[in-house]
Amino acid sequence: MPHASAGRPAAFFDLDKTVIAGSSSLALSKAFYADGLLTRAGALRGLYAQLGYLSFGANHDQTERMKDRLAQISLGWDAARTEAVAAAALEEHVRPVVYQEALELIAEHHAAGEDVVVVSASSEAVVRPIGELLGADHVIATRPVVADGRFTDQLEFYAYGPTKATAIRELARERGYDLAASHAYSDSVTDLPMLEAVGHPVAVNPDRALRRHALARGWQVRDFSRPVPVRPPHRRRAVLVAAVVAVVALGWLAGRRSRR
Repeated sequence: MPHASAGRPAAFFDLDKTVIAGSSSLALSKAFYADGLLTRAGALRGLYAQLGYLSFGANHDQTERMKDRLAQISLGWDAARTEAVAAAALEEHVRPVVYQEALELIAEHHAAGEDVVVVSASSEAVVRPIGELLGADHVIATRPVVADGRFTDQLEFYAYGPTKATAIRELARERGYDLAASHAYSDSVTDLPMLEAVGHPVAVNPDRALRRHALARGWQVRDFSRPVPVRPPHRRRAVLVAAVVAVVALGWLAGRRSRR
């Protein structure tokens, strides 16, 4: 249970499927590909990993495998260039998939004088620009080890599961937040430690396990649907169609680049 303090509340938001309808990394993959950071093979590996997560969720072992896969994809990327490409692509690729309900909640917390913190397993180079777009006061995100200005395949900090909760508590001590009076929002049962770190956990578009847990504990459950539903009708068919479209698009881009 979170301990009350004399500080002020804060609001902690998971990013993927909570603030945005889908994956932040997947939303920006086209920009990374067009800039030459992402190879076609890397794009397909990342697409495969992300679609599995978006379709069926991820347990601990699946998330660990996805982490390793995605770390390999970004190996050797220039860190400053990656963040610059992400920042330049926000308006086209990220803003259209931000949930209006999340923006309204962020505004409500700010109006109440509370800091907003985005907490994501995605790389800090991706999350920091998105946090700025959302008006977040701080971000907690995965930090790859950088050597000579480039990403290695090692991680300094992986923002997942219990480590999200640890980072939240550290930031609360730093900034004087009262976690017992704070809110946290997430879609995934893997974020239970983060949700249990605050006094007001909220399950947003929850996976089945989190929905069951939230209902059993009497937590608030919210379903965001704007701009697009996370679970459209014929969901598996929709995911397969999205995969085919993405693969065709990447193939077209690769062919176009090779012809130049």
